[in-house]
Amino acid sequence: MILRRIADHSIAIALALAFVGPLAFIVLTALMSDRQALTSALWPSPFEWTNLVEVFSRAPVLRWLGNTLVYAVLVTVFTVVSSVPAAYALARFRFRGRKAAFLLVVAMMLLPPQVLIVPVYLIWAQLHLTGTIWPLVLPALCGDAFAIFLLRQFLLTIPEEYAQAARIDGCGEIRVLLRVILPMIRPAVAAVSLFTFFYAWNDYYGPLVYTGEVAENWTLSLGLASFKTVHSVQWNLTMAATLLVMAPLIAVFFFAQKAFIEGVTLTGVKG
Repeated sequence: MILRRIADHSIAIALALAFVGPLAFIVLTALMSDRQALTSALWPSPFEWTNLVEVFSRAPVLRWLGNTLVYAVLVTVFTVVSSVPAAYALARFRFRGRKAAFLLVVAMMLLPPQVLIVPVYLIWAQLHLTGTIWPLVLPALCGDAFAIFLLRQFLLTIPEEYAQAARIDGCGEIRVLLRVILPMIRPAVAAVSLFTFFYAWNDYYGPLVYTGEVAENWTLSLGLASFKTVHSVQWNLTMAATLLVMAPLIAVFFFAQKAFIEGVTLTGVKG
């Protein structure tokens, strides 16, 4: 009976092992000694828990963590606040050029950020904001193409009758959005928030371009790359630093996975 279940779920088990394997390697290597990490050993003997503490003494991890939290939290908040009204307008309002505007949003999803990096960098340089994380944060006030697209598709699945009933009761469009629609799209907002937070937390290209010359404004991704260069021989410390960077994201996902999955699976595909 057990063998039959294993056979029925063999593909799922293989995929699970493919995902769990690298994570297990990182955890086990992070807990090895300096000498053992350079051997073919797969199991720490003994467990060197002090590696996780030593990372903080070798690099300003707390400063990188603070910069990353500021970057990720502000970008997430700004993206949600600016994208929800834009998605609501594209989903509910009937105006000339509505389809063209939606196509423009979709086109922005296809545009690589490297194409615009030179003129955008020059603009921020003239504003004397290069070397800080603000060139990464402030553009979120203009919304995000993927967030607008996802929220707009979710809004199309909500019957218009709810908004009409609120308007009959005397609610304006802002109150309809905040009091009626927003509570109904919480799963989509949660999904967008997690996508944005994860992207900002793992972003390497943006911090490298704008804060690369100012080490005190580095984020975890940029700091981790520098840490790997300095400690390239000490694989146990490198993996310990990698584990510390990954741990908050894993914790956030496990606590919010229900809302995340619901927001993604319930998103409609109406045009």
